[in-house]
Amino acid sequence: MSRALLIVDVQNDFCEGGSLAVAGGAELAGEISEYLDAHHGQFDHVVATQDWHIDPGTHFSEEPDFEDSWPRHCVAGTRGAELHPNLDPEYIQAYFRKGQFAAAYSGFEGLLAPEDDVPTGDRKAGAMPVSGAGTASGTEETGDSFAAMEDAIGLDDWLQSHDVEDIVVVGIATDHCVKATALDAIQAGYSVTVLRSLTVGIADDLDDAVAEMELGGVDVT
Repeated sequence: MSRALLIVDVQNDFCEGGSLAVAGGAELAGEISEYLDAHHGQFDHVVATQDWHIDPGTHFSEEPDFEDSWPRHCVAGTRGAELHPNLDPEYIQAYFRKGQFAAAYSGFEGLLAPEDDVPTGDRKAGAMPVSGAGTASGTEETGDSFAAMEDAIGLDDWLQSHDVEDIVVVGIATDHCVKATALDAIQAGYSVTVLRSLTVGIADDLDDAVAEMELGGVDVT
């Protein structure tokens, strides 16, 4: 049995200064890095998810309701979609991108990013390549992105191929993508723990999100 740490959406747009900032996001990125430095030996694998929007339809809105629609964020290939610079990518083995052409909250909707299109080692903000960053249906870039998605590997397939059975989830946001990812992991048959101290949420009161995860079988510690 292998154990994996899953880092959810610790991206610039979800941290202070981003277009959809969650309070405490930048500090959390550093805390996850410190946790990894101290505990990486407890995990066989470390992976991360990214919102990676190309043309997500009504997920973007000029008048968002902050439930089903949101301000533009994490547009593919932009600085906002990059990992926050406080998150050290040293131990991250694979990146899974979600939401290219529709809303996607769970990391289990993500697809494996190409190895030549992810951060490695020390990097400067704004340095991520912009491949696959088409912005409207029917463009050559969007067509290429659809073709690439057909051949991409999903998060569940990757975890199974690495014999992962136990997942620990951290990241942003507790009450949205962290919750959706943890519950989907349970449905997929994994043992799942969410480290609440290494997540931040949008709502002031996260008790309902925590209760929903616990009711679904997630161990929230």
